[in-house]
Amino acid sequence: MECNINYLPEDLIAHALSLTAPLDACKFAATSSIFRSAAESDTVWERFLPSDYRDVLQRSVSPVLFSSKKELYFQLSDTPILVDGRRKMFSLERSSGKKRFCISARELSITWADNPMYWTWKSMSQSRFEEVVELRMISWLEIHGKINTQLLSPNTTYGAYLIMNISNRAYGLDTEPSEVSVEVSGSDNMKSRGIAYLRRGGAKTSESWKQMWCWHRTEMMESIRRVLNGGDFGEEREVREREDGWMEIELGEFYVDGVVGREVKMSLVESKGVHLKGGLVIEGIEVRPKL
Repeated sequence: MECNINYLPEDLIAHALSLTAPLDACKFAATSSIFRSAAESDTVWERFLPSDYRDVLQRSVSPVLFSSKKELYFQLSDTPILVDGRRKMFSLERSSGKKRFCISARELSITWADNPMYWTWKSMSQSRFEEVVELRMISWLEIHGKINTQLLSPNTTYGAYLIMNISNRAYGLDTEPSEVSVEVSGSDNMKSRGIAYLRRGGAKTSESWKQMWCWHRTEMMESIRRVLNGGDFGEEREVREREDGWMEIELGEFYVDGVVGREVKMSLVESKGVHLKGGLVIEGIEVRPKL
């Protein structure tokens, strides 16, 4: 006896679709009218939204208007919202519904950031936050951020990225490597470390400059790898251009295993050199699922 799936109750189909993934539900919706109707239901998209989405919406600085849970899902995927007094930005990973956060520069701990002699706070039209901070001149660079795993999606591997830019008048940022790291409290094996030169991706230096610093850079990298952590300080991370006009550098990755209340510490530090550096613009640190 054949069974026509179109005769199944719509709520049963909706329940089945809610056990898939957002992209799967959209694909099934294109197969028949009964699937299309079921895939529009709030039952399906409520399941794809984070369990604490109502709390997130209450923390939004502006009302979030929507007529269905599906509309809300794609709105949060396509248009991040400012939360927690404009200090963070929240969105969803479109393909999976996993949570993403961007922590503003004001929410970070940046050495001497409140001293106008070293840093300048200003607004930028291309920033998603009210303020960014630009390094004027400093020899000791430290940027630290933190986020609680309770805010993130469980059973998910995340990457932490410093969202930055380099001004045309920048100097001294790539003379020596910065140390980048991510560490999860309460876990001995959740630590990711590496090094990075702060310069535009693919930027080329003059031949004379290359000759002058080639040997120095090689020796510096080898020295760091030998001295720190028994000779393994991780790979060199590259600055990458983003579609929104900013640049990013990966600080490290970590896994959210479902244990509530763990703190994730993220940092970029360059304190070994005594030279001056400037021209680094910081928007924040983005924490997003790794695909």
